Amino acid sequence: MIDMSIWQGRRDPEDGELALRWHDKVLAWQPGSEPGVVLLGFACDEGVRRNKGRVGAAAAPVAIRKLLANSAWHLSRAVFDGGDVLCDDGDLDAAHDRLANHVATALDEGHFALILGGGHEVAFGSWSGLNRHLAGQGRVGIINLDAHFDLRRKQELASSGTPFFQIAEQCAAQGSDFRYACLGVAETGNTAALFARARELGVWHVLDEAMTAADLPALRSGLDRFIAQCDHLYLTIDLDVLPAAVMPGVSAPAARGVDLCVIEALIAHIRASGKLRLADLAEYNPTFDIDQHGARVAARLVHLLTR
Repeated sequence: MIDMSIWQGRRDPEDGELALRWHDKVLAWQPGSEPGVVLLGFACDEGVRRNKGRVGAAAAPVAIRKLLANSAWHLSRAVFDGGDVLCDDGDLDAAHDRLANHVATALDEGHFALILGGGHEVAFGSWSGLNRHLAGQGRVGIINLDAHFDLRRKQELASSGTPFFQIAEQCAAQGSDFRYACLGVAETGNTAALFARARELGVWHVLDEAMTAADLPALRSGLDRFIAQCDHLYLTIDLDVLPAAVMPGVSAPAARGVDLCVIEALIAHIRASGKLRLADLAEYNPTFDIDQHGARVAARLVHLLTR
């Protein structure tokens, strides 16, 4: 069930069509809808719980939509709400499978898929959907804007700390290359074991301290080299890559983080490649937000990813 009652906000009829907001334009996704953007929620923080983090991200998709609803409309393509994938029974594997099916269907229909997490366990479901859609056609690159590698080995259960190791395992099983870039890594938030695993897997990473506005030329050059080796891109943004003052509502607030202006510039550069097929936002946690600061930033990033 798609809850369209979320899409409410201010109206300024005196200004006509130039005063529209997202709540005026977003439609419920139906089979055969004209190609545009499909928003999918992953209302899940089971992976965060398993990773011993602060739960609450399951409420993020609704909270982000509510802030987005009243944002000014500047898009030229259709946007559809595809509803939420839930994980209220603790079965993360089944939730990943449902999300992957929705993502693959949206991509098959020619849409750009944008997933609203949820914990960063959303990444395995997002990537799996793209993988199903492509069916082995083309080289896929993953760009993760994140303070953490999320390359923990999966023990018995997957978590928000394991998605990219799971993807690496799946790539190995199907005989495809694992192309992974992690930008914004906090040295204090990742053990030496995780850095070693990143080296073993050939991960290109950049520390948060090397991601200032002055570093943008080097970052863009690095992205160009990475993107040149890919036919399709999946962008995943863990919101804890941002400074805690900008994004307080996450499971693990950043002591330093990467400035929003740098993150926005990188998003624009990635989109300009023409290879971006889907994106997701992860780890927003309304429970720990302050005056909806984090929700506003998340809604702004949705706007930037779709405009």
